[in-house]
Amino acid sequence: MTYTADHPPLPETPEQLRARIPGWGADLDPADRPAFPREQFDPAASGAHWDFPERQPELAPRERSIEHGMLPPVFGTAQPTHGVSGAIRKYAYRRFGEGRSAHWLLLIAADRVDATGAHLRSFASLRPDNPVTETGVLSEARRHGLSSRAGHDRADVNHQWLDPVVVAGPWVAAGALGWVALRAVRRHRS
Repeated sequence: MTYTADHPPLPETPEQLRARIPGWGADLDPADRPAFPREQFDPAASGAHWDFPERQPELAPRERSIEHGMLPPVFGTAQPTHGVSGAIRKYAYRRFGEGRSAHWLLLIAADRVDATGAHLRSFASLRPDNPVTETGVLSEARRHGLSSRAGHDRADVNHQWLDPVVVAGPWVAAGALGWVALRAVRRHRS
């Protein structure tokens, strides 16, 4: 059973694993482990009064990796999946394991879809997103933005030229697409 102090049984014996995988079990001898002798396996030292924690009820379906048979005892419920981004996330968990790049690329794509949807919803509200004030561009000039980067061996200096492209690029692209669409509509009407 998962999520307990007991180790699950191995599908193969240590001898079979050692024969099949070079170097398997190199850390089985406690004397070969870097933390020895400080490292001690003592489940009683944790102070937990249970062997398996009480399970949180699953009120709405949650994504779960195909590698795991069940959800962990406690999981987040603050951001339930919704819309197109939720469908992409569910597909990533249902189809690909966590060791596959496709799983993580789909989750990143779902995040971008969700962010784009939030930007589009903001246009329908009374207070749409303001990329100039919300990205901190104005504070660069007011709060010594350039002088704080010079001469301090900061890692972000290497890619700071790319920041305006990443921040303003989607807005410029959306404006250009809007302009092209508007011109196409005007040409079609005339």
